[in-house]
Formats: sequence, structure tokens, C-alpha cells
Amino acid sequence: MGSYCISGGHTLSGSITASGNKNAALPCIAATLLSDEKVVLKNIPEIEDIKIMIQILEEIGSTVEHLSKGVYSFQTNDIQGSISPELADRIRASILFAGPLLSRIGFVKLAPPGGDVIGMRRLDTHFLAFEALGGISEIDEDQFIRISTQGLIGNTIFLDEASVTATENAIMVSVLTPGKTCIKNAASEPHVQDLCNLLSSMGARIEGIGSNLLRITGVKRLHETEYRIGSDYMEIGSFIGLAAANYGDIEIKNIQLEHLPMIRLGYKKLGITWVTSGSSIYVPKNQERRITQDVSGMMAKLDDAPWPGFPADLLSIITVVATQMQGTILVHEKMFESRMYFVDMLIRMGANIVLCDPHRAVVSGPSPLRGALVTSPDVRAGMALVIAAISAKGNSEIQNVYQIERGYEDLCGKLQSIGADITKKNS
Repeated sequence: MGSYCISGGHTLSGSITASGNKNAALPCIAATLLSDEKVVLKNIPEIEDIKIMIQILEEIGSTVEHLSKGVYSFQTNDIQGSISPELADRIRASILFAGPLLSRIGFVKLAPPGGDVIGMRRLDTHFLAFEALGGISEIDEDQFIRISTQGLIGNTIFLDEASVTATENAIMVSVLTPGKTCIKNAASEPHVQDLCNLLSSMGARIEGIGSNLLRITGVKRLHETEYRIGSDYMEIGSFIGLAAANYGDIEIKNIQLEHLPMIRLGYKKLGITWVTSGSSIYVPKNQERRITQDVSGMMAKLDDAPWPGFPADLLSIITVVATQMQGTILVHEKMFESRMYFVDMLIRMGANIVLCDPHRAVVSGPSPLRGALVTSPDVRAGMALVIAAISAKGNSEIQNVYQIERGYEDLCGKLQSIGADITKKNS
């Protein structure tokens, strides 16, 4: 799987360009199945998850061409509705093929999707959406997911949770379904908006993009298009955290300001802010770096929530940042019950953290961090450990970096370009 060898304690300086949004690229790649014409996607990050999605797409029957860095064309004519268990197990996003396949050929069979081990990640909401439109969902005796239909028809879908991937599947299965479909309690994250905007450019009729209420009128077919994926605000938030924890001066390019208001508020609680210039932000070395108490004088608290709340994927990052700030904060992970367990490795590195339960951790700082041998449990916790290692004194080795590279494009190269002493060791 490989590991990163990091010599910490070096102050970083320079500029980094953010990649395309991984969480937008994955559903957009799946959505290319909805047309038999060529779809060109731009600003696709060159990461492990994308490679696996493309392998699945080719297995299904698509022709995929890598036109240039970050630019791919997709065209699908002949389709088969099964996905190999080996590929499905490697990526959570394999479930995103269910909606397009059900729409195009009326049947899909796939093994339970894999991905990060950060707690229970239900599939019930996907099944609820399919069944509302006339799909039949079941898990057979071999634990394969089978979804079929005798004919889809537009209907009202009320999702029992604002699941991003369930919303994306509901959107993809609806755009070619006859009649009108209303999706209530829909997720509205930027990556969901990217999917909707791609489909609209292909001829889909979607109203309410960016809201929790989507109205979709089915069309008979979707046509060719070219579409550029938005920037990855999770990567941007990670690099902001890196600058904050490292006392660095870092410019981050290719940002979309409309994605950052809640991230700005979250970092502001830690005494960290930045300067905006066009499509770039600059995180300066000189910061207040003090955790702000509540107006009543109580301990500060930061928790995650669906969009436009603070992103769950950045809680691991901001936990590390808090170890380098003056004061105490309660970090509350509401959405995934196993995500906070990685703090044991931060404690091993010298962090002053009390893990109250699987969802809550009290972080006090600043704590001098020291190098250690640690293992990446998931993509975001892995990035958090990279930030900790770069900010620590001494040498660290982070194992299982495959998990990190599932979500961060050319991470070693980007970090080396701003002065980090990081190398990859292949196992």
C-alpha cells in the first residue's frame, strides 16, 4: 500500500492549485451512462477513486478516452448490468452506478460497496428512492444487491436522510423517467449541484438546484456535452488547515468562494482566517491562533452538518489544527460514529485530546507534536495525520497511504513544492 516518510518542523511557503472536486467527479462519471452520446468531463482529479470508477465504467461497456490531464471522454452504447465484486468492494461510489443502470437497462446487480471505514453507511435511502419510482430492491442470499423494474414512473420521493449519494442516485434515475419527480429532503452539497448542472447541460430538466427540493421532469434522451467539474473545497479546507497548523504562508489557487462561508466560520473559531484575491486565497503566517469561547464564556464547540453546515470530511483536519491553537474546543462528529477514533494516533504524537465517546473529542492546545509511526484509517483522517506529521518535530511514517491518495491528487508533489520534506516509500 505504501507509506509517507515525513521529516516535520519545516515551515511551508508558496502556492498550491486545488484539484477538481472528487465527490463531484464520481457521480458525474456515473452519469455519463445516461446518454449514448459522447460526454467530455474536464478538471477530473487524477486519483485512485477515479481510476476505479473508470475501470467499472469500462467493465459495464463504456469507451473511455484520456484526452489530456484531467480531461476524459465517455461514450456508452452496449451496457451490461453487473459490476464485479472486486471493483465494487474497492470504492463506496460504486453504488452510484445503480441509478443510471436502472434507468438505462432496468436492472443492476452489484456487491455491497466498499470505501472508508468510518461507521455504518446505510443503503436504505437509495432503495427508498428507487422503489418510489417503481424499482424493486433486494439483497440475495449471496449478499449481492439486485435492483430491477417493470417500468419507472415519476413520483414524489421523500428521502429519510439528506444522503448525498442517495440524492445523486435519485436524480440520475429520475432524469429519464417519464413524468414529474419531486425529491424532498435532498442533499444540496456543491458536488450534488455539479451533477445537476452536468445533467442540465445534457438536456435534463431539473429545478431547484442547490436547494433541498428538486423538481425533475423526465426527458426521452440526453445528448452530448462538455462540462468542467468545480474545485475541491475539501482539499482547499485541508490546505487551509495545513497552513494553520504549520504556521505557514500558503496561497491556494482555483477556489470557488461560494463554497467557503461555513469553512471560514469554522476556522475563525480557531483564530484562523485568510485573504481573498480573485479565485485565490492567501493564508498568512501571522494569525491570532486562539480558540474563541462562546459568548456566554462556555467552551467553544464545532460540529458537522449537511450542507451548508460545516463539512464532516473536514472535522478530522480541524481536530489536528486545534491541537496547535491556544485554548480548548469540543469537536462533535454527528454523522459517522467511527471517524473520531483516529485521535488515538494524534495522542501518540503528543496531542492533548480526550475522546469522550465515538462522536466527541475535547482538544486543548497548543501541544508540541512529535514524529511517530501511524496508519491512515480513511482518506480525511489520513490527510489529518499528514498535517500533524509536517507540523511535528522529528520523523514520521504514515502507512496505508492508498487511502489518502484515493482523495488527494499528487499530494507528495504539491506538498514538496511548498517546502514539505515528504517522500513516498512503496511497499
